[in-house]
Amino acid sequence: MRGDSIGSSAGPIMISGQASVVLRVVGACVVSIIASLLGCSSAPLVSHPGLELTVPEQWTSAFTTAIEVEGGWVRSFNDPELEAIVMEAIEHNHDLKAAEARLSAAASSARIVGADLLPRVSAGFDGSRQRQNFVGLPIPGFEDNVLSTKYNMFGVSLDTTWELDVWGRVRAQTSAAYADMEVAQADFAAARLSLAGQTAKAWFAAAEAKQQTTLAQKSLENYQLTADQVRSRFDRGLRPSLDLRLALSNVGTAEALYQERQEQYERVVRQLEILLGRYPDGIIAGADRLPDIAPITPAGVPADVISRRPDLAAAERQLAAADARITQARAALYPRISLTTGTGTLGDQLNDLVDGDFLVWSFAGNLLQPVFEGGRLRAEVARTEAVAREALENYTSVALQAFGEVESALMAETLLAKREKALRMAADQAIAAHMLAQDRYRSGLETFATVLDAQQRELNAESQRIVVRRLRLDVRVNLHLALGGDIVYEHEEAATSS
Repeated sequence: MRGDSIGSSAGPIMISGQASVVLRVVGACVVSIIASLLGCSSAPLVSHPGLELTVPEQWTSAFTTAIEVEGGWVRSFNDPELEAIVMEAIEHNHDLKAAEARLSAAASSARIVGADLLPRVSAGFDGSRQRQNFVGLPIPGFEDNVLSTKYNMFGVSLDTTWELDVWGRVRAQTSAAYADMEVAQADFAAARLSLAGQTAKAWFAAAEAKQQTTLAQKSLENYQLTADQVRSRFDRGLRPSLDLRLALSNVGTAEALYQERQEQYERVVRQLEILLGRYPDGIIAGADRLPDIAPITPAGVPADVISRRPDLAAAERQLAAADARITQARAALYPRISLTTGTGTLGDQLNDLVDGDFLVWSFAGNLLQPVFEGGRLRAEVARTEAVAREALENYTSVALQAFGEVESALMAETLLAKREKALRMAADQAIAAHMLAQDRYRSGLETFATVLDAQQRELNAESQRIVVRRLRLDVRVNLHLALGGDIVYEHEEAATSS
């Protein structure tokens, strides 16, 4: 026996001989509307807002404007070992892997939010066995004189719930979620670029530390040789004890400096190994010398930075997401319209479930209009508008910071090049002065203090020259990063060539 309705997961379902026709019509409408909405589940278009500041057509800090390096900025240093080290960091650095995981989570979140554009469909199966007693109708011969019956009931259902996005609230919500995902993409690109820069700087720092250690060792050997010569002269009564004590004091100072340089080298190497995702055991072999610095090629204008830097891309996507959420908040003021459909079969035998005569279905619509929310919805509109204004100001601030980084790097390029040139001249003159002081001291024309001063000047000038060379390399890296340059992966090259 079947009733006219059942209480299954399909909701209140009614039998109709025209059920299949109705379901086909409803299904066709659903498919048509879904197809029209699928094209809307994307992020907002990229639109760089106008900046409330005057941007010059050329960089003001130097004649050069940008750097274009074929094959990636890391290759501009012409150091294959550096390229290999940077690639190792990109592949194994754990902070970058964490950023990649955050990107994956953001992509999943965007898909979760985007699912609201589509209907929710669920399938169910119900099975029950019941006993019903007819109280008040005792029948002689039956147990306890109570008439009862037992029966089975089986049902399958397919239910659909869908909110019609008439005002664009769900589309705006989805668009904001995809913009958030693109923010995560830009953040990952920025993290990768920053890691490449940090690795290059750590490599240069290790090379500088090794050169400084070699210089300190060479100076220690020279001081020791000078002390031996002074001791020989002192033993023969040719020089006073003051000269010997000064010479031995310099040996001790040079030994301390050598140990300090070794400690600095070991520390820098371990920092580099951490960037590479290795255990910091200090066994990596750094470069023996700092690479040469290639000249930069004039190209580009300040406006190019806006489209190249990942942090500016992230700021623009944050602004786009904020604008989409304004649309979402405003659409929440209007009614929500939902459709609910259910279809299935119901019978007291399992084989009834595949019999079309046992088909049941339902179709319902729902409209929900907010009436009183205590001002919450309009306050949400005001909040999202304020967040959008904040995002615009943040975008402008990031752009200013980007321009400042490029201008500062260009200025530093010029000044450090002049400084290195002056230190190179100072080092050459200090070496010549040291040799001349040694000759004059052996001839008795100069005091030992003059020799010590010349030695110290030579050491300081050469040490500073090495420091400035490393600073120039760091500034060159900063310039590449400020311009939004990125490294080129081998698999990307292969894809391009194919």
